[in-house]
Amino acid sequence: MDHRTLDTPAPTIFDRLGRPLRSLRLSVTDRCNLRCKYCMPEDDYAWLPRDTILTFEEMAELTAIFTELGVDKVRLTGGEPLLRRDLPRFVRQLSENRRITEIALTSNGVLMADQAADLSFAGLNRVTISLDTLRADRFRTLTKRDLHHQVFDGIKAVVQAGFPSLKFDTVIIKGYNDDELIDLIEYGKTVGGEVRFIEYMDVGGATDWSMNQVLSRAEMLEHIGRHYGGVQPIVENSVAPAERFRLPDGTSFGIIPSTTTPFCRSCDRSRLTADGMWYLCLYAKDGLDLRAPLRQGRSRDEIKSLITAAWEGRADRGAEERKALEALGLREQRLIEINRLREDPHLEMHARGG
Repeated sequence: MDHRTLDTPAPTIFDRLGRPLRSLRLSVTDRCNLRCKYCMPEDDYAWLPRDTILTFEEMAELTAIFTELGVDKVRLTGGEPLLRRDLPRFVRQLSENRRITEIALTSNGVLMADQAADLSFAGLNRVTISLDTLRADRFRTLTKRDLHHQVFDGIKAVVQAGFPSLKFDTVIIKGYNDDELIDLIEYGKTVGGEVRFIEYMDVGGATDWSMNQVLSRAEMLEHIGRHYGGVQPIVENSVAPAERFRLPDGTSFGIIPSTTTPFCRSCDRSRLTADGMWYLCLYAKDGLDLRAPLRQGRSRDEIKSLITAAWEGRADRGAEERKALEALGLREQRLIEINRLREDPHLEMHARGG
Protein backbone atom coordinates (compact mmCIF):
# COMPACT_ATOMS: atom_id res chain seq x y z
CA MET A 1 0.00 0.00 0.00
CA ASP A 2 1.23 3.48 -0.82
CA HIS A 3 2.55 5.10 2.38
CA ARG A 4 0.27 8.10 1.77
CA THR A 5 -3.01 6.23 1.50
CA LEU A 6 -5.38 5.11 4.21
CA ASP A 7 -7.72 2.14 4.27
CA THR A 8 -10.62 4.42 5.19
CA PRO A 9 -10.90 7.51 2.98
CA ALA A 10 -12.07 10.79 4.45
CA PRO A 11 -15.70 11.73 3.82
CA THR A 12 -16.28 14.18 0.97
CA ILE A 13 -18.25 17.36 1.55
CA PHE A 14 -19.95 19.24 -1.29
CA ASP A 15 -21.02 22.82 -1.82
CA ARG A 16 -24.36 24.04 -3.14
CA LEU A 17 -23.30 23.38 -6.73
CA GLY A 18 -22.11 19.85 -5.98
CA ARG A 19 -18.40 20.74 -5.97
CA PRO A 20 -16.26 18.65 -3.59
CA LEU A 21 -13.65 20.06 -1.23
CA ARG A 22 -10.52 18.37 -2.57
CA SER A 23 -7.69 20.83 -3.23
CA LEU A 24 -6.11 23.30 -0.79
CA ARG A 25 -3.85 26.13 -1.90
CA LEU A 26 -1.81 27.04 1.16
CA SER A 27 0.00 30.37 1.20
CA VAL A 28 3.02 30.22 3.49
CA THR A 29 3.91 33.93 3.12
CA ASP A 30 2.49 37.09 1.58
CA ARG A 31 5.97 38.40 0.77
CA CYS A 32 7.50 38.27 -2.72
CA ASN A 33 10.87 39.14 -4.22
CA LEU A 34 9.40 40.28 -7.57
CA ARG A 35 6.96 43.05 -8.51
CA CYS A 36 5.13 41.59 -11.51
CA LYS A 37 2.81 44.03 -13.26
CA TYR A 38 -0.16 41.62 -13.20
CA CYS A 39 0.11 40.80 -9.50
CA MET A 40 2.23 43.21 -7.43
CA PRO A 41 2.99 46.31 -9.53
CA GLU A 42 3.39 48.68 -6.56
CA ASP A 43 6.72 49.22 -4.80
CA ASP A 44 5.28 48.88 -1.30
CA TYR A 45 2.35 47.07 0.26
CA ALA A 46 0.50 46.63 3.53
CA TRP A 47 1.83 43.30 4.79
CA LEU A 48 0.19 40.81 7.12
CA PRO A 49 1.32 41.46 10.73
CA ARG A 50 4.13 39.13 11.74
CA ASP A 51 2.43 37.91 14.91
CA THR A 52 -0.56 36.71 12.90
CA ILE A 53 1.44 34.45 10.58
CA LEU A 54 0.82 30.80 11.33
CA THR A 55 3.67 28.58 12.45
CA PHE A 56 4.38 25.47 10.41
CA GLU A 57 2.86 23.42 13.20
CA GLU A 58 -0.35 25.46 13.02
CA MET A 59 -0.44 25.13 9.25
CA ALA A 60 0.07 21.39 9.48
CA GLU A 61 -2.76 21.13 12.02
CA LEU A 62 -5.20 23.07 9.87
CA THR A 63 -4.16 21.04 6.83
CA ALA A 64 -4.80 17.84 8.78
CA ILE A 65 -8.30 19.09 9.58
CA PHE A 66 -8.94 19.80 5.90
CA THR A 67 -7.72 16.33 4.93
CA GLU A 68 -10.21 14.80 7.35
CA LEU A 69 -12.89 16.52 5.25
CA GLY A 70 -11.70 15.18 1.89
CA VAL A 71 -8.77 17.37 0.84
CA ASP A 72 -6.01 15.21 -0.63
CA LYS A 73 -3.99 17.68 -2.70
CA VAL A 74 -2.04 20.58 -1.21
CA ARG A 75 -0.25 23.28 -3.19
CA LEU A 76 2.17 25.61 -1.40
CA THR A 77 2.00 29.18 -2.65
CA GLY A 78 2.69 32.75 -1.61
CA GLY A 79 3.73 35.46 -2.30
CA GLU A 80 6.87 33.56 -3.07
CA PRO A 81 6.85 30.44 -0.87
CA LEU A 82 10.62 29.97 -0.95
CA LEU A 83 10.97 33.18 1.06
CA ARG A 84 9.55 31.30 4.05
CA ARG A 85 12.52 30.09 6.03
CA ASP A 86 13.06 26.33 6.37
CA LEU A 87 10.27 25.39 3.96
CA PRO A 88 11.59 21.82 3.45
CA ARG A 89 10.86 21.17 7.13
CA PHE A 90 7.21 22.03 6.53
CA VAL A 91 7.07 19.84 3.43
CA ARG A 92 8.38 17.01 5.56
CA GLN A 93 5.61 17.63 8.10
CA LEU A 94 2.97 17.52 5.37
CA SER A 95 4.45 14.36 3.88
CA GLU A 96 3.74 12.58 7.17
CA ASN A 97 0.00 13.14 6.62
CA ARG A 98 -1.04 9.93 4.86
CA ARG A 99 -4.26 11.46 3.54
CA ILE A 100 -2.28 13.83 1.29
CA THR A 101 -1.65 12.18 -2.08
CA GLU A 102 0.15 15.13 -3.66
CA ILE A 103 2.21 18.04 -2.36
CA ALA A 104 2.95 20.66 -5.02
CA LEU A 105 4.60 24.06 -5.02
CA THR A 106 4.32 27.13 -7.23
CA SER A 107 7.39 29.38 -7.27
CA ASN A 108 8.91 32.15 -9.35
CA GLY A 109 12.11 30.10 -9.30
CA VAL A 110 14.45 32.85 -8.12
CA LEU A 111 15.49 30.97 -4.95
CA MET A 112 14.96 27.45 -6.25
CA ALA A 113 18.59 26.65 -7.08
CA ASP A 114 19.48 26.41 -3.39
CA GLN A 115 16.35 24.57 -2.28
CA ALA A 116 15.23 22.14 -4.99
CA ALA A 117 17.21 19.15 -3.74
CA ASP A 118 16.11 19.62 -0.12
CA LEU A 119 12.46 20.02 -1.14
CA SER A 120 12.59 16.83 -3.18
CA PHE A 121 14.19 14.91 -0.31
CA ALA A 122 11.53 16.27 2.07
CA GLY A 123 8.72 14.82 -0.04
CA LEU A 124 7.61 17.53 -2.48
CA ASN A 125 5.97 15.86 -5.50
CA ARG A 126 5.45 18.55 -8.13
CA VAL A 127 6.92 21.93 -9.00
CA THR A 128 5.40 24.71 -11.09
CA ILE A 129 7.63 27.61 -12.07
CA SER A 130 6.14 30.93 -13.16
CA LEU A 131 7.87 31.72 -16.45
CA ASP A 132 6.34 34.60 -18.40
CA THR A 133 9.18 35.31 -20.79
CA LEU A 134 12.46 33.88 -22.03
CA ARG A 135 13.88 37.37 -22.54
CA ALA A 136 15.88 39.08 -19.79
CA ASP A 137 14.87 42.58 -20.88
CA ARG A 138 11.16 41.74 -20.77
CA PHE A 139 11.58 40.02 -17.41
CA ARG A 140 13.15 43.16 -16.01
CA THR A 141 10.28 45.28 -17.34
CA LEU A 142 7.65 42.89 -15.97
CA THR A 143 9.14 42.29 -12.51
CA LYS A 144 11.23 45.42 -11.81
CA ARG A 145 14.06 43.03 -10.90
CA ASP A 146 17.17 41.82 -12.73
CA LEU A 147 16.92 38.18 -11.63
CA HIS A 148 16.10 36.37 -14.86
CA HIS A 149 19.26 34.24 -14.81
CA GLN A 150 18.41 33.01 -11.31
CA VAL A 151 15.07 31.68 -12.55
CA PHE A 152 16.85 29.50 -15.10
CA ASP A 153 19.35 28.35 -12.47
CA GLY A 154 16.32 27.32 -10.40
CA ILE A 155 14.77 25.41 -13.29
CA LYS A 156 18.05 23.58 -13.85
CA ALA A 157 18.09 22.59 -10.16
CA VAL A 158 14.52 21.27 -10.37
CA VAL A 159 15.45 19.11 -13.34
CA GLN A 160 18.57 17.82 -11.58
CA ALA A 161 16.55 17.01 -8.44
CA GLY A 162 14.47 14.60 -10.52
CA PHE A 163 10.94 15.81 -9.76
CA PRO A 164 8.47 13.63 -11.67
CA SER A 165 6.46 16.63 -12.84
CA LEU A 166 7.60 20.09 -13.90
CA LYS A 167 5.20 22.70 -15.23
CA PHE A 168 5.56 26.31 -16.28
CA ASP A 169 2.82 28.89 -15.70
CA THR A 170 2.87 31.69 -18.26
CA VAL A 171 0.51 34.66 -18.05
CA ILE A 172 0.03 35.81 -21.63
CA ILE A 173 -0.45 39.56 -22.11
CA LYS A 174 -1.03 41.09 -25.53
CA GLY A 175 1.75 43.42 -26.50
CA TYR A 176 4.11 41.96 -23.93
CA ASN A 177 4.81 38.27 -24.46
CA ASP A 178 2.16 37.03 -26.90
CA ASP A 179 4.89 36.50 -29.51
CA GLU A 180 6.63 33.90 -27.29
CA LEU A 181 4.05 31.10 -27.35
CA ILE A 182 6.11 28.89 -29.65
CA ASP A 183 9.43 29.75 -28.03
CA LEU A 184 8.09 28.81 -24.61
CA ILE A 185 6.74 25.46 -25.83
CA GLU A 186 10.11 24.72 -27.44
CA TYR A 187 11.94 25.67 -24.25
CA GLY A 188 9.67 23.35 -22.28
CA LYS A 189 10.71 20.48 -24.53
CA THR A 190 14.39 21.03 -23.68
CA VAL A 191 13.84 20.59 -19.94
CA GLY A 192 10.91 18.16 -19.92
CA GLY A 193 8.41 20.73 -18.65
CA GLU A 194 4.83 21.32 -19.74
CA VAL A 195 3.86 24.93 -20.39
CA ARG A 196 0.45 26.19 -19.24
CA PHE A 197 -0.62 29.46 -20.80
CA ILE A 198 -2.88 31.54 -18.55
CA GLU A 199 -5.27 34.15 -19.86
CA TYR A 200 -4.58 37.51 -18.21
CA MET A 201 -7.08 37.73 -15.33
CA ASP A 202 -8.76 40.73 -13.71
CA VAL A 203 -8.06 39.72 -10.13
CA GLY A 204 -6.91 41.97 -7.32
CA GLY A 205 -6.99 45.72 -7.75
CA ALA A 206 -3.49 47.09 -8.14
CA THR A 207 -3.14 46.11 -11.79
CA ASP A 208 -3.76 47.82 -15.12
CA TRP A 209 -5.81 44.95 -16.53
CA SER A 210 -8.00 45.57 -19.54
CA MET A 211 -9.84 43.18 -21.85
CA ASN A 212 -7.84 44.31 -24.86
CA GLN A 213 -4.72 42.86 -23.21
CA VAL A 214 -6.24 39.37 -22.99
CA LEU A 215 -5.09 36.80 -25.53
CA SER A 216 -7.92 34.28 -25.56
CA ARG A 217 -7.68 30.51 -25.63
CA ALA A 218 -9.06 30.54 -29.18
CA GLU A 219 -6.36 32.97 -30.31
CA MET A 220 -3.63 30.94 -28.63
CA LEU A 221 -4.81 27.70 -30.25
CA GLU A 222 -5.05 29.32 -33.66
CA HIS A 223 -1.49 30.64 -33.44
CA ILE A 224 -0.01 27.41 -32.06
CA GLY A 225 -1.91 25.21 -34.50
CA ARG A 226 -0.83 27.32 -37.46
CA HIS A 227 2.82 26.90 -36.48
CA TYR A 228 2.80 23.18 -35.66
CA GLY A 229 0.22 22.02 -38.19
CA GLY A 230 -2.50 20.97 -35.78
CA VAL A 231 -3.51 20.74 -32.14
CA GLN A 232 -5.56 17.96 -30.58
CA PRO A 233 -7.38 18.24 -27.23
CA ILE A 234 -6.41 15.69 -24.58
CA VAL A 235 -9.55 14.09 -23.19
CA GLU A 236 -9.12 13.29 -19.51
CA ASN A 237 -11.22 13.01 -16.39
CA SER A 238 -9.85 15.93 -14.41
CA VAL A 239 -10.98 19.05 -12.59
CA ALA A 240 -7.59 20.71 -13.02
CA PRO A 241 -7.86 24.31 -14.25
CA ALA A 242 -5.80 23.72 -17.39
CA GLU A 243 -7.27 22.36 -20.60
CA ARG A 244 -4.52 20.21 -22.14
CA PHE A 245 -3.63 19.78 -25.79
CA ARG A 246 -1.20 17.67 -27.82
CA LEU A 247 0.94 18.67 -30.79
CA PRO A 248 1.66 16.33 -33.73
CA ASP A 249 5.03 15.35 -32.21
CA GLY A 250 3.37 14.33 -28.93
CA THR A 251 4.32 17.44 -26.94
CA SER A 252 1.60 18.53 -24.55
CA PHE A 253 0.73 21.99 -23.28
CA GLY A 254 -2.13 23.54 -21.34
CA ILE A 255 -4.30 26.65 -21.38
CA ILE A 256 -6.08 28.09 -18.36
CA PRO A 257 -8.91 30.16 -19.89
CA SER A 258 -10.34 31.65 -16.70
CA THR A 259 -11.10 35.02 -18.30
CA THR A 260 -12.97 34.00 -21.45
CA THR A 261 -14.18 30.51 -20.45
CA PRO A 262 -14.54 30.28 -16.66
CA PHE A 263 -14.52 26.83 -15.07
CA CYS A 264 -16.27 27.78 -11.82
CA ARG A 265 -18.73 24.88 -12.01
CA SER A 266 -15.98 22.30 -11.54
CA CYS A 267 -13.68 24.20 -9.17
CA ASP A 268 -12.70 22.19 -6.08
CA ARG A 269 -10.04 24.60 -4.83
CA SER A 270 -9.96 26.86 -1.80
CA ARG A 271 -7.22 29.06 -0.37
CA LEU A 272 -5.74 29.45 3.10
CA THR A 273 -3.62 32.54 3.74
CA ALA A 274 -0.42 32.57 5.77
CA ASP A 275 -2.35 34.03 8.71
CA GLY A 276 -5.20 31.53 8.59
CA MET A 277 -7.92 33.24 6.56
CA TRP A 278 -9.79 30.75 4.38
CA TYR A 279 -11.15 31.94 1.02
CA LEU A 280 -13.58 29.83 -1.02
CA CYS A 281 -12.91 31.62 -4.31
CA LEU A 282 -10.00 33.53 -5.84
CA TYR A 283 -12.35 36.48 -6.37
CA ALA A 284 -13.87 36.36 -2.86
CA LYS A 285 -13.74 39.56 -0.83
CA ASP A 286 -14.50 37.89 2.51
CA GLY A 287 -12.93 34.88 4.17
CA LEU A 288 -13.32 32.70 7.25
CA ASP A 289 -10.84 33.23 10.09
CA LEU A 290 -9.46 29.83 11.15
CA ARG A 291 -6.50 31.22 13.10
CA ALA A 292 -8.64 32.51 15.95
CA PRO A 293 -10.40 29.21 16.79
CA LEU A 294 -7.12 27.33 16.35
CA ARG A 295 -5.24 29.57 18.79
CA GLN A 296 -8.20 29.59 21.17
CA GLY A 297 -7.73 25.83 21.52
CA ARG A 298 -10.95 24.82 19.81
CA SER A 299 -11.14 21.10 19.04
CA ARG A 300 -10.66 19.58 15.60
CA ASP A 301 -14.34 18.69 15.46
CA GLU A 302 -15.33 22.29 16.21
CA ILE A 303 -13.06 23.65 13.48
CA LYS A 304 -14.26 20.95 11.08
CA SER A 305 -17.82 22.09 11.73
CA LEU A 306 -16.89 25.67 10.81
CA ILE A 307 -15.24 24.54 7.58
CA THR A 308 -18.08 22.18 6.70
CA ALA A 309 -20.76 24.83 7.21
CA ALA A 310 -18.87 27.34 5.07
CA TRP A 311 -18.20 24.90 2.24
CA GLU A 312 -21.70 23.46 2.18
CA GLY A 313 -23.04 27.00 1.88
CA ARG A 314 -20.63 27.89 -0.91
CA ALA A 315 -22.09 29.11 -4.21
CA ASP A 316 -19.13 31.20 -5.41
CA ARG A 317 -18.76 31.69 -9.15
CA GLY A 318 -16.35 34.61 -9.16
CA ALA A 319 -14.92 34.23 -12.66
CA GLU A 320 -18.37 33.66 -14.17
CA GLU A 321 -19.69 36.78 -12.45
CA ARG A 322 -16.79 38.84 -13.80
CA LYS A 323 -17.45 37.43 -17.26
CA ALA A 324 -21.12 38.45 -17.02
CA LEU A 325 -20.07 42.09 -16.52
CA GLU A 326 -18.90 42.23 -20.14
CA ALA A 327 -22.50 42.34 -21.38
CA LEU A 328 -23.08 45.37 -19.16
CA GLY A 329 -19.90 47.12 -20.22
CA LEU A 330 -18.64 47.06 -16.63
CA ARG A 331 -15.76 44.60 -16.67
CA GLU A 332 -13.09 47.26 -17.06
CA GLN A 333 -13.88 48.49 -13.55
CA ARG A 334 -11.38 47.31 -10.93
CA LEU A 335 -12.41 44.29 -8.89
CA ILE A 336 -11.15 46.04 -5.75
CA GLU A 337 -10.09 49.66 -5.41
CA ILE A 338 -6.50 50.31 -4.34
CA ASN A 339 -7.46 52.23 -1.18
CA ARG A 340 -9.39 49.20 0.06
CA LEU A 341 -6.44 46.93 -0.71
CA ARG A 342 -4.30 49.06 1.59
CA GLU A 343 -6.89 48.72 4.35
CA ASP A 344 -7.07 44.92 4.07
CA PRO A 345 -3.97 43.12 2.70
CA HIS A 346 -5.95 39.88 2.49
CA LEU A 347 -7.56 41.23 -0.68
CA GLU A 348 -4.23 41.19 -2.51
CA MET A 349 -3.68 38.16 -4.71
CA HIS A 350 -0.18 37.62 -3.34
CA ALA A 351 -1.70 37.07 0.11
CA ARG A 352 -3.98 34.25 -0.99
CA GLY A 353 -1.91 32.29 -3.46
CA GLY A 354 -3.17 33.64 -6.76
